[in-house]
Amino acid sequence: MAGSEQWPVREPACEEAFRSPRSAPDRTPRHAISEVAAISGLTAHTLRWYERIGLLEPVDRSYAGQRRYTDADLARLAFLTKLRLTGMPVADMVRYVELTRAGDGTRDERRELLVAHRAEVRRRLADLHATLAVIDRKIDHYGGPGVPVGGDEETADHSGQDRKSA
Repeated sequence: MAGSEQWPVREPACEEAFRSPRSAPDRTPRHAISEVAAISGLTAHTLRWYERIGLLEPVDRSYAGQRRYTDADLARLAFLTKLRLTGMPVADMVRYVELTRAGDGTRDERRELLVAHRAEVRRRLADLHATLAVIDRKIDHYGGPGVPVGGDEETADHSGQDRKSA
């Protein structure tokens, strides 16, 4: 009996569909806007706006008119939230989605858009690393908690600099 039973295929939970999108996500509408907002960190207002400006395909509705998102919608949202987290302008995100909708003939343009964005992200990361190094030096300058560095803070050579650069 154990070998002949068919186990039902488990539907991915909203969080699983968002965090680990499948290469061919399910297009069955099943996730409420409140679930998607909670999992994605986006507000319901932002989700409706994404749909209105074309970042998401028109979302299916339940018999009561409530939005029902698919795993495919969640996969796209997961990617879009990564792009926003890296600072991609919404206009570039819209352009990317439009190119995706236009089909395989736009693969080179999509790649170019992402390559340019990657270069910008790398530039900002380098700026952040340099800024972090300045903060690290300042922390080192102050030593450990409660440990004076180089004597009295007010009479040390760097105290005037601290007031200027703090």
